[in-house]
Amino acid sequence: MAATEIARQTEEGTRTVPLGGHVGFDSMPDQLVNKSVSGGFCFNILCVGETGIGKSTLMDTLFNTRFEGEPVSHDQPGVRLQSHTYDLQESNVHLKLTVVNTVGFGDQINKEDSYKSIVEFIDAQFEAYLQEELKIKRTLHTYHDTRVHACLYFIAPTGHSLKSLDLVTMKKLDSKVNIIPIIAKSDAVSKTELTKFKIKIASELVSNGVQIYQFPTDDETVAEINSTMNVRHVENESHCDFVKLREMLVRVNMEDLREQTHARHYELYRRCKLEEMGFKDTDPESKPFSLQETYEAKRQEFLGELQKEEEEMRQTFVQRLHEKFERLKKLHQEEKKKLEDKKKALEDELNNFKQRKTATELLQSQSLQAGGSTTLKKEKERKK
Repeated sequence: MAATEIARQTEEGTRTVPLGGHVGFDSMPDQLVNKSVSGGFCFNILCVGETGIGKSTLMDTLFNTRFEGEPVSHDQPGVRLQSHTYDLQESNVHLKLTVVNTVGFGDQINKEDSYKSIVEFIDAQFEAYLQEELKIKRTLHTYHDTRVHACLYFIAPTGHSLKSLDLVTMKKLDSKVNIIPIIAKSDAVSKTELTKFKIKIASELVSNGVQIYQFPTDDETVAEINSTMNVRHVENESHCDFVKLREMLVRVNMEDLREQTHARHYELYRRCKLEEMGFKDTDPESKPFSLQETYEAKRQEFLGELQKEEEEMRQTFVQRLHEKFERLKKLHQEEKKKLEDKKKALEDELNNFKQRKTATELLQSQSLQAGGSTTLKKEKERKK
């Protein structure tokens, strides 16, 4: 038989298929790329910084686009999050970009709670994704993911140290979002002062335990440039030249920022949320605990609590009914006593009336008898 035959008969009569040639699964990366490109991508950036620090200018520069913004008032009592979504296209790749701006951040006299609305916004996006994920009929392939992938934190070029507002806010955000600190308007200070300021900022972040985003270095193709940027990325190089920031944020590490958001920050939120709801992977003895078992345990717990509440309600109802019966009984006794007192008073009054009537009749009888005797006496005297 020819060597290229598809099937052949062995001496034992078993039909075998020879292995050889190109299978084709090396095209999987191309298939993934084509599928991703056809579906498009989304990227969400949160810009945190004080009023007038240059957030809008930076976004225009990063994406080489003039984003139309609405005029906002900065006399709000608190920090307000303003979100805008744009559809961008470069070559044949579509990007749905969402830019979230913190309106009024740092404007208040009391800045103690300035971070809260930012944290609530980030958690709200996590919660929306979690609710979609927990649905029986999910549509994650078409769901518009609004989770924040990168937080550009703008630092004022004071040249001294970080403001307490900045430290507190970044500390509250570092477990929820990828923080990339940026020294805004760095052309306002000299290169020497900028270098010292950058070192000071890095030292304060470390001493305060603030975890900022680290560009990945496990890929050899980007390890060298990312290692360099991990040392200097808090600086706007060459006085507001954002070319390298754009390169690191968009061209090289955008997908890593998306993955970090899902695998690290969202997973932390999801785990904490499910644990609050009572779900767990292991029982008290560290044995595997399935979702079905967790559901049944929660169901039995809920039914037990429901039965307990029903019994408490029944006891409460019986107690209230008994109290009402006792009140009505006491009221009835009081009313009965009042009626008996009135009856006795009426009987006493009736007896008094009868006694007076009897006395009156007796007096009348006596008067009549006395009058009759007098008349008879007068008649007798007249006859004489």
